[in-house]
Amino acid sequence: MLSVAAPMAAALLLDRLLGEPHRLHPLVGFGNAAKLLEKTLNVGRSRLLRGLLAWALLVLPLPLALFWLLAQLPAPAAAALSVAVLYFTLGRQSLLEHTRPIGAALLVGDLPQARALASRIVSRELRDADEAAVTRAAAESLLENGHDAVFGALFWFAVGGAPAALAFRLANTLDAMWGYRNPRFERFGKVAARADDVLGFVPARLTALAYALAGHTRLALRCWRTQAPQWDSPNAGPVMAAGAGALAIRLGGAATYHGQLEKRPTLGDGTTPAAADIARAAQLMDRAIVLWLLLALPC
Repeated sequence: MLSVAAPMAAALLLDRLLGEPHRLHPLVGFGNAAKLLEKTLNVGRSRLLRGLLAWALLVLPLPLALFWLLAQLPAPAAAALSVAVLYFTLGRQSLLEHTRPIGAALLVGDLPQARALASRIVSRELRDADEAAVTRAAAESLLENGHDAVFGALFWFAVGGAPAALAFRLANTLDAMWGYRNPRFERFGKVAARADDVLGFVPARLTALAYALAGHTRLALRCWRTQAPQWDSPNAGPVMAAGAGALAIRLGGAATYHGQLEKRPTLGDGTTPAAADIARAAQLMDRAIVLWLLLALPC
């Protein structure tokens, strides 16, 4: 029997070679379906129950159908389909394609271009941001989404195969779409937000540990222990605190969202982030991926 590391490595290789499909990506179709269902159900009373119903209708059928299909297929075909599904749940290459140009623009002194590129991947306002602020935005996005788009899917694949990885990615997508604390989604999106917290709890901490082991370990563990509890998100806190500590840079801090300045806690410790730290964050993620694959070999 092949180690679970083999299909993981195969899916990661496909992601490296093919990147994110620009046409007919399954998650794009899923997102369109989620928008339509939300417009239909997020009305009137009982929005919490309506949000639960919408979440169940979107997250459960595809993984269950995939589980049934894999059981019907011959082993080689089932293995190939599992790798293909895992590939579609991964986003390592997409993360690099979105963050590398930011670092490249900063390195040649094109701060306006770097701001524009970073604004495509984060929701904070960067109109007047300096190099350090743009770097923080890119590095934080890369470290946090390393869990969402890579490690979380790999963890659930190891636990329950392609159906579990798919369920995690669908739930994570719904949290990104509905998990907001505003009048529109406060109740309707609560199930999506809590489900993502639960599904991401263990893999987020394993991601944080991998970041720590792949960088400045003692500093990363100290930042994780002391800073993560101050962060709003129970999963993003450990991941980003450990990642910032592993890189020995300072992330977090105040940022402006929708015209309002939010005083966020500091993450990490060390130097003020500079353009080259975006590439260092990507390298940290890749070293952590290698650690995961090595640990998966006996499984």
